Amino acid sequence: MEAKKLHVKKGDTVVVISGKDKGKKGKVLVAMPKDGKVIIEGVNVNKKHKKPSKTVQQGGIINQESPVFSSKVMPWCDKCKKGVRIGHRFLEDNSKVRYCKDCGAELDK
Repeated sequence: MEAKKLHVKKGDTVVVISGKDKGKKGKVLVAMPKDGKVIIEGVNVNKKHKKPSKTVQQGGIINQESPVFSSKVMPWCDKCKKGVRIGHRFLEDNSKVRYCKDCGAELDK
């Protein structure tokens, strides 16, 4: 299977636009371009039963984020205060940055 190009990357703040978590905002923890999915902090949380082991000292029921399709999220613009479409442009030093299509603010800090 070929890796898909994602419009969001690790560390981005995104908003969910459809599904049971519609309207929730969170930070991208993991981007999985091969699957076309992302894991977002506090979104799509499921309960998982874990046995005690060396990595998990305390067993029991834990809350764990599950992957969400990247097409269900939009990058969050702090200036617009909403989910926005993004574009790409080059700066004077030939570095590529992402920007908000609504207000023109740069999303890459």
